[in-house]
Amino acid sequence: MKDGDLVLITDMQNVYTRGQPWACLDTEGAARRILHVCGAAGQSGKDIGIASTIFLPPLQPSGTWCDYNRQYADINADAWMNELIPELQPLVKAHPLYSKSVYSSMQIPELRAMALAAKRVVLTGVVAECCVLFTAIDLIDMGCKLVYLTDACSGFTKEKEAATELVLQGLSPLHCLLMTAEAYEAEPV
Repeated sequence: MKDGDLVLITDMQNVYTRGQPWACLDTEGAARRILHVCGAAGQSGKDIGIASTIFLPPLQPSGTWCDYNRQYADINADAWMNELIPELQPLVKAHPLYSKSVYSSMQIPELRAMALAAKRVVLTGVVAECCVLFTAIDLIDMGCKLVYLTDACSGFTKEKEAATELVLQGLSPLHCLLMTAEAYEAEPV
C-alpha cells in the first residue's frame, strides 16, 4: 500500500454516541463523513486501505488501569456500549477490526505494519483528545505521514477538539496535514 492511504477509524463505539456516558460532540456526524470518505475514495480511484479499532478494558490491568477498570466497571461490562456503532459495522465485514486496551492504536502490531506500509495514514474517530491524539503522536514518532480529518474526529468538547488540533498544527505540514473530509476527497488522485 506504499502508493495508497490507510484510513484508520478509531474507537467509533456506542458509548461515544449521543446520550451515552462518554458521548462526544459529533460521533454521528464523524461517522457519516468517515463512510463518505471511504466510499468516495473507492469511486474516485484513490488507493486506500481501511482499518478500525475498538477500545476494550484491559483484562489484566496494572497501575492506573486498575483504577480505570474499577471506576468504569459498569461501562466495561456492557457489551453494547463497547460495540462498534451500527453505521460502521458494514465496513468491518470487508476490512479489519482490531481491539486494543491502550489508547494508541499503534500498539497493535498488524496496524503498525499497515501504517508503515501506507503512503499516509488518514486518522478519524473518537475521542479526539485521547485515543486519536495518542495514535497521532505514535504515528508521527514512527515516521508516518499523517492526515488528520478535523471533521471526522470528535472529542468531548469544542475546546478539547481545538486543543488537539492546535497540538497537531504545530507539527504541520512536515509530519501532519489537517483538513476536512471534503478537502481530502477533493485531492487529486
